[in-house]
Amino acid sequence: MDINIDDLLRDAVSAGASDIHLKVGSAPVVRVDGELRRVDGFEPLRPADTQAYAEAMFTPKAASDFKSYGSADFAYGRHELGRFRATAFRQRGSVSLVLRRVVPGAKSFEELGLPPAVEKLAKSKAGIVIVTGPSGSGKTMTIASILDWINANRVVSILTVEDPIEVLHPDKRSVVVQREIGVDTPNIADAVRGALRHDTDVIMISDIEDVETARAAVAAAETGHLVLTTMRTTDPADTIHRIISMFPEPEQSVVKGQLATQMLSIISQRLLETKDAKQVLVCEMLTNNERAQEWILAGSDPSGLVEIMKESEFFGMQTFDQSLLKLVVADVVDLPVALPYARNVHEMKAKAMSVGIEI
Repeated sequence: MDINIDDLLRDAVSAGASDIHLKVGSAPVVRVDGELRRVDGFEPLRPADTQAYAEAMFTPKAASDFKSYGSADFAYGRHELGRFRATAFRQRGSVSLVLRRVVPGAKSFEELGLPPAVEKLAKSKAGIVIVTGPSGSGKTMTIASILDWINANRVVSILTVEDPIEVLHPDKRSVVVQREIGVDTPNIADAVRGALRHDTDVIMISDIEDVETARAAVAAAETGHLVLTTMRTTDPADTIHRIISMFPEPEQSVVKGQLATQMLSIISQRLLETKDAKQVLVCEMLTNNERAQEWILAGSDPSGLVEIMKESEFFGMQTFDQSLLKLVVADVVDLPVALPYARNVHEMKAKAMSVGIEI
């Protein structure tokens, strides 16, 4: 195929695509307004086409990862096109690519549908904030929104350590340094430890996936830094248990104490389809108070933490079910769409009926 990757991406951006799928045997496929469709005027891609596209975009680290593991995650950007989060992988002996467009800038808390308590977190001087959820749940945009608020409203030094860099943050009131794994630093843990020797106030870590990163994040919070990060966990209880389980058993009691002291908040989120076929954020939010600290130290049953969040709206907390119910009552989401995500389906139905919603 004669068209190069930049021309293909230019066509996709012009069509309003959020995602681009490139697979051998199929014409390029784009997602526009949530729906996948093949791009008109393109013949099915050949193995040489997708191979050439991948090689044109690979960073040195991505090329090395792809050669070693058969897959690679990386960022690709051009001034006139914008930035894309890309994944390359082998399937049936050929190369496939999926690219997600990273829209420049960050939305406000209100635009994303985040609880008001998030602004209080952005004002914090030290501690850990973790945004969790599955892939495609909007974690990147939530973290970008918090960083953008800090950048616009506080005079601080911000460091991001990302794999790869997904959203660019030009200096506003703050000074922002963005480092990419494999390009600017060998790994997250080394970059965070290095930041402790620099004049850094806020550290954003793209993801906590191993014990060394978790240890570095906790150490940064203990030395007076605000740490923002993400994890692919389902809810606050799962997040806390996952972090603790990363550490060797002899260290776990110490880690519980560190988390009880340093954890500012865990925001767990999902994206649901609205009545007008758009997407809306549903989130569960744990903030630190005495009851939450006791739960972390005791390592109690997850249901206990849900009850704490349910009863602590004064502290900015909310459960998934409370967030879902607000959207159903506001006529944003249909009840049948919300119910599969509810922890207590019977209670959700009863509360919906009590405000006049038909079951």
